[in-house]
Amino acid sequence: MKKITLFTLCLICLSGLAFAQKHDVLTQRQQATVVDQWLNERIENILPELMDRADIDMWVVISREYNEDPVIRTFLPGTWHAARRRTMLVMYKAPNSTEVETLAVARYDVGKAFKKAWEPETQPDQWKALIDLIVERNPSKIGLNISDNYGHADGLNVTEYNSFMKYLPDGFHDRVSSAEKLAVGWLETRTPSEMATYRHIQSLANSIIQEGLSEAVITPGVTTTEDVQWWYRERIKELKLDTWFHPTVDIQRPDASSKEHLRSFAVNADSQVIMPGDMLHIDFGITYLRLNTDTQQLAYVLKPGENEVPKYLVDAFKVGNRLQDILTSQFKTGRTGNEILRETRRIMESEGINGSIYSHPLGTHGHASGPTIGMWDNQGDTPGAGDYPLYPNTAYAIELNAVVFVQEWNKDVRIMLEEGAFYDGEKVIYFNGRQSEIMPIPRKQFYLKN
Repeated sequence: MKKITLFTLCLICLSGLAFAQKHDVLTQRQQATVVDQWLNERIENILPELMDRADIDMWVVISREYNEDPVIRTFLPGTWHAARRRTMLVMYKAPNSTEVETLAVARYDVGKAFKKAWEPETQPDQWKALIDLIVERNPSKIGLNISDNYGHADGLNVTEYNSFMKYLPDGFHDRVSSAEKLAVGWLETRTPSEMATYRHIQSLANSIIQEGLSEAVITPGVTTTEDVQWWYRERIKELKLDTWFHPTVDIQRPDASSKEHLRSFAVNADSQVIMPGDMLHIDFGITYLRLNTDTQQLAYVLKPGENEVPKYLVDAFKVGNRLQDILTSQFKTGRTGNEILRETRRIMESEGINGSIYSHPLGTHGHASGPTIGMWDNQGDTPGAGDYPLYPNTAYAIELNAVVFVQEWNKDVRIMLEEGAFYDGEKVIYFNGRQSEIMPIPRKQFYLKN
C-alpha cells in the first residue's frame, strides 16, 4: 500500500484550495450590478449602430408575464426574472441622433434603462398610450419581433400582434416590419466588457469539466457515466451557477464490435460503467451573468501500466485540432454561415479529413442567434439562418467532429470537440484557449510515490 506522508497531504490540500479559489463566482447582488452595468453600456454603445444597420428607427418589444419574448429578457434589469403584467418597451432613434430613447409603457420603470412612459390614471388604456407615443415620434420604420428564421427574434405572439395592429392607425401599417436583423444583431453582438468576462466564465466551465473528468470523481470499474453527469449538475449548483442543458458523458472504447462512433446525436448514450482504456467525451455548459458556455472535451482512463494517453489517440486528437484550424481560418466578415461551411468542407476533404461541422453562435442563449455553420444532420446549406452573414464582435461555439480510423482499435473514433470563441473581425480567439491534449485519468500531478 502506498504511504501518504504529512507533506504529501498538505500538498494535496493546498492543491484543492487553489483549485477552489479558481471558482470566484460573484454574489447574487454583485451579479445584478454587473448585469445592469452591461445593459446600460450595450444600449449606449451598440444599439444605435445596430438600429442604423437594420434601418429601423423604432423597435417595439411587447411581452406578457410568463410568456416572455426571448429578446425582452435581455433588456430586463438584474433584479427582474420576467416581464410584469404586460410590459411594452420602446426604443426610438430620432433622425440624426446618436442616442436611443428608451421608454417603458408599463406601470413601472423597467430598471434604470427604461423609464415609465404611461400614466394609467390619465390614460387607462395601455395600448392607446403606446400608440400615442408612436404617433408623437412618427417613426419611419417600426420593428416588431417577427421572424421566419430565428425563434429568438420571433417572440411577439399573435395576441399582442393583433392588438398592436388593431390600435395602430392605418397610415402607420406600412411602416411595420420584421425586426429580425436588429434582434439578431442585438443578441449576437458582444461588448468589450462582456468579452473581458467571457474568458473567466469559460475558465470556470473548463475547471469544472477537468474536476469531473478526474480521479477526484471517477473510480474505474465503479463510477458510471450517469454518475458523472449528475455530479456535474450538483457541482454547478454548489458553485451557485446555472446550466442551460443537462451535461452528457459518453464512452468510446477499444471494442471493434461496439458501434458507439455510429450513434446518432439524436439518441443519448446509455449509462455505462467507466473502465480503464475508455475514452470519455463530455458535452457541458454553464450560465453565468446571462452568458452561456458550450464545451465538448475528451479524457482517457489509463490502463494498468500506462502513464500517458496512447500515441494513436494523441494522433487522432490532432486531426480534430486541425479541423478546428481549418474552420476558424474561414471566418471572414460578411461571409454567410453556408459559405464558411462550404469552404471548410472543401479544404478538409482536400486534406483527406472525414468529419462534420455544426458550429453555432453563443451568447445570451446557448444555441444563439447569428450565422448557422452546418448542422450535425445536414452538411449542406441551412436556409435562412445559414444565409446570415458573419459580423465582428460576435461569439461562437466551434463545434465539430473528426472521424479517424484507429488501427489499434480496428474501428473509427470520433474526436468530438467544442470550444467557445470570439470573432473580433479579423480572427477567431478562443475564450480560454482550447483543449490540445486528451486529459488522462488519473493526472500525473496526483501520482504518489512509494
